[in-house]
Amino acid sequence: MTEENNKPKFRSTPLDPNQRGLKKAFSMVQSFAVALASRNLNNKKINKPIKQLRVLSCFGNQDGGGELPPCEYLQKSETDSAKHICGGCGCGDRQATWLVVESDEYGKLDYPKLACPLQMPGFTNYIVSNPDEAVEPVTRKYYIENIDYDSLQDVEVKIGEYVEDPKEEEKTGPVPVPEEE
Repeated sequence: MTEENNKPKFRSTPLDPNQRGLKKAFSMVQSFAVALASRNLNNKKINKPIKQLRVLSCFGNQDGGGELPPCEYLQKSETDSAKHICGGCGCGDRQATWLVVESDEYGKLDYPKLACPLQMPGFTNYIVSNPDEAVEPVTRKYYIENIDYDSLQDVEVKIGEYVEDPKEEEKTGPVPVPEEE
């Protein structure tokens, strides 16, 4: 038996066939508007555990020695070969749609509210896998839902600087500055 035969096989997940034509276009516009609104005026970013789930959902963990392959819709950007885009959502290939960027920039996976066409873990529209997804070969979604927490913590992500929410300052009030005498 070869090493290739020992690797787990993952079932492919088709995109929702109901998302076509005008319905898909409206859904994309709505999803983009929700993502932009979630970014807020101060470029709020997602927290580390959620971004780790998103990176695992898109890129898998084979680069780190794991067994989960990348999403079948993950594509290399044609404008920058070091970047990747989602080929399943239909957002196109431009800097604003690159999934992961440098930590001081804002990538698609940084948006607090972000939809995935496969409704994978870590995304706003995530739906738990169906029982039949646990039958061999399992789906990538089922595998991620059942991954060991320590393995998830091993997923490397860049978050960048956290921009504090101004509403938090309202709750605590401004920090008093001592007056000079």
